[in-house]
Amino acid sequence: MSDRFFVTTPIYYVNAEPHIGHTYTTVLADTLTRFERMRGRETLLLTGSDEHGEKILEVAKARGEAVATVAAHYSDLFRETWSELGIGVDRFVRTTDPQHEAVVSDVLQRLFDAGQIDFREYSGLYCVGCERFLTDRDLEDGLCRDHERAPEERTEANYFFRMSDHFEWLKGYLTENPEFLQPERYRKEALAMLDAGLGDLCISRPKKRLDWGIELPFDADYVCYVWFDALLSYLSGIGYPDGPDFESWWAASTHLIAKDILKPHAIFWPAMLRAMGLAPPHRLAVHGYWNVDDRKVSKSLGNMVSPRAMEATYGFEVFRYYLLRDMVFGVDSNFTEERLIARVNADLANNLGNLVSRSLNMTGRYTDGRVPPPGALGPAESRVREAAEAAFPAVEKAMASLQTHRALEAIFKIVDTTNRYLEEKEPWRAAKDPDRAQDVQTTLYTCCEALRITALLLAPFLPEHSSEILCRIGYERRLEEARLPEDLAWGGLAVGAETVKGAPLFPRIETAES
Repeated sequence: MSDRFFVTTPIYYVNAEPHIGHTYTTVLADTLTRFERMRGRETLLLTGSDEHGEKILEVAKARGEAVATVAAHYSDLFRETWSELGIGVDRFVRTTDPQHEAVVSDVLQRLFDAGQIDFREYSGLYCVGCERFLTDRDLEDGLCRDHERAPEERTEANYFFRMSDHFEWLKGYLTENPEFLQPERYRKEALAMLDAGLGDLCISRPKKRLDWGIELPFDADYVCYVWFDALLSYLSGIGYPDGPDFESWWAASTHLIAKDILKPHAIFWPAMLRAMGLAPPHRLAVHGYWNVDDRKVSKSLGNMVSPRAMEATYGFEVFRYYLLRDMVFGVDSNFTEERLIARVNADLANNLGNLVSRSLNMTGRYTDGRVPPPGALGPAESRVREAAEAAFPAVEKAMASLQTHRALEAIFKIVDTTNRYLEEKEPWRAAKDPDRAQDVQTTLYTCCEALRITALLLAPFLPEHSSEILCRIGYERRLEEARLPEDLAWGGLAVGAETVKGAPLFPRIETAES
């Protein structure tokens, strides 16, 4: 395992506000980063704003504002949203940053000088939403599959990257490195794209039609295609070409994307990198759509779910939990507020929150608000300990394949086992018998220690609530210093630590039907 972990989200297009799709990818990146940091790796999370191209120009014209003003507004909105929601972004790249534009210009010139870019005329169906020419595979009933709008017939003279020169190599790479593109269905889809006969990549737009972009260094009448520009953010954001840490970060790179941008990332990007003399990213991980009313969430379709609205209504961390728990990575998921409420009430309020409340209420009542000294573990306590010890290997395996729902299932087995243990031991009854004082102490220590281990494992998923649980049970080690799996060893909670019950950790969400 490398001592570094570098994860990227897509460089989000800034023609509207962040929605649930952006939020899921960014939350997943943040969760992976926190998990890997707790495992002792140096981590870096990169995201950013893709600010060139026709879509942003359309928005600016509709608003009657300068395009640079609109781009800056939405870029700031994305950056501020992630910060306010507690997502730990390390690098935020704007494609209008001078340093990024310099990287794009340098790459374009080097590829042009190497004969990888040539000039020709092209006719085809162009989708403004996709910012590219479409093939028959991209259409359904004459409309773009992703944007549900009719493409425009265009004929233009443009510059083309000789992408097809690299297709045989790319087929071999995808075949010989099955772990590169996950899940497997998307690797097969990328191979099918190559077998279907893709052509070269148009990487310019004439200024007479679109002047909002990075000027080609070898022809001032053209600007760079937005996708060629944006993909290079993954490099410019970590110091390409000569930053001292560039090579080590790039070797540890994971790209997280949604399935609608598979072609640019699985076809365009590896070909570009090979032409530049660079290896592909370490891993390309592809997730499905969040659907609302059985339609993909998108800005163009107007069915967005705002993370800020979810924060205002439910609190962001419970929304975060829902996203990580209900999305099976690689498969579409359907969002409804009813499902969110049911998940939060069942898992967090009734299960984990109830365990925290009962354990600390009884610690306050029966052991003077202190973690009591345990006696020897009996069969019942051993079952709790075994559940706690089994959790990390299951979580580690699930996180390796980005199956956060499986990781959370493994963690909540500790909670389920401990709740059953409490019902079996009935410390509220045992406390009435002076001869069973040691039983009560052992039971409550076991519950508090199970909560400590649960909170440490949950920290990448629910960082604020996990920190609160650790504070309430008197665990003094700072969460930022915690290491997995070392700190999960049973018995890590100090006897005598002061506990605090506090307000309900996860209040039930009441509805009209409740």
